[in-house]
Amino acid sequence: MILKLSKSTSTKEFIYYALNDCRKKTLKLIDELDDTTFRNQYHPDFSPVGWHLGHIAYTESLWLLEHSAGLRCLFPQYRKLFAADGLPKCERVQLPNLEEIADYLQTVRDKVLEYLEVADIEPQERLWRFLIQHESQHCEILSYVWELAKSQQSIVNSQQSKFVTLDVAKQAEMVMIPAGEFEQGNNSLDALDNESLCHRVYLDTYWIDRYPVTCGQYREFMRAGGYENSEWWSKAGWQWLQIAQVTQPLYWHSDRSYDDHPVCGVSWYEAEAYSRFVGKRLPTEAEWEKAASWDAQTKHRRTYPWGEEIPTPKYCNCDRLISQTTPVNAYPESKSAYGLFDTLGNVWEWTDSWFAPYQGFQSYPYVGYSQVYFDNQHRVLKGGSWATRPWVLRASFRNWYHPNVRQIFAGFRCATSFN
Repeated sequence: MILKLSKSTSTKEFIYYALNDCRKKTLKLIDELDDTTFRNQYHPDFSPVGWHLGHIAYTESLWLLEHSAGLRCLFPQYRKLFAADGLPKCERVQLPNLEEIADYLQTVRDKVLEYLEVADIEPQERLWRFLIQHESQHCEILSYVWELAKSQQSIVNSQQSKFVTLDVAKQAEMVMIPAGEFEQGNNSLDALDNESLCHRVYLDTYWIDRYPVTCGQYREFMRAGGYENSEWWSKAGWQWLQIAQVTQPLYWHSDRSYDDHPVCGVSWYEAEAYSRFVGKRLPTEAEWEKAASWDAQTKHRRTYPWGEEIPTPKYCNCDRLISQTTPVNAYPESKSAYGLFDTLGNVWEWTDSWFAPYQGFQSYPYVGYSQVYFDNQHRVLKGGSWATRPWVLRASFRNWYHPNVRQIFAGFRCATSFN
């Protein structure tokens, strides 16, 4: 899945493998597309599937071929269309056809691999890793759009039989996280600009759910009139609900066999309302990250909750390998040092924190990647989903969305300061 550098593996070999592994999965998605799905805009917050594919090629060409290799733009006619700041999302539907976009991706990639052979890779390694993650992120967004496109179709869980049902009492378990410092963030070459710099944070004792909130637990909120009772909602959340007029999560399954799966497709407002309903709250980003990554025995931060072994199907539901959620106890070997389950993969988890820079933040590779979103309007999500590629799965990774967004594969777990 992901090749780790070893004594016998050069940086170029790693980058070559990663580029090809990532692209192979992108092309597999393209093979399953039809023209309607390719060019339609299914939600105003998201660009068409085809735009994301063109944007992947554009960004790779811009940073590796133009900025690094000093080549001229290969497809100047696409610059305005596929630049992130080129056109509003609603104007991105006038796309080249699927074959032309596939040719765009391949032509750029051929030139990139030629450049890789002669490039001085060491000073550029962070950029190459960034672009692998960039493609991975846009293909996850593609998965969101695709799910919206087929939202009326039923989904069959072919994996259901192999998992052991988690009883209601277990679903509600909480873990105490003792007071103390931990290391938040990431200084590695994989770290995106908003993950840096790694820094120490002190937190008082708190409790956090061992598992993400399940469909079975959320069903009780719905049965109790959670969507009709303003008592559980913040003022902003209640105002959103009156406009949205929703009565259940976007990716809701009425089948009780999904009761031990994490709830999926909820906005931050819905997550906040449920937390109030059960007398808890959402964890801060720091609380989530400490519980997921900190090893109090060794006093070191883990890259992944289970340690340093790369994400594989042994540890989590990711990379579209199952293409839907799995029970929250399906991966017992994924436990963090504090005993949390299912923190990476399956569903992203909302936190109570606004997306903001860490001290010492420096934008990379351009200001618009993170900095423009430090606006006190985006909430942080942690952990990744079943569609997240391994390149961007780690405890320090930060995702961000407006609190009203529910089209992403997002759930949550709760926390409390007193138990």
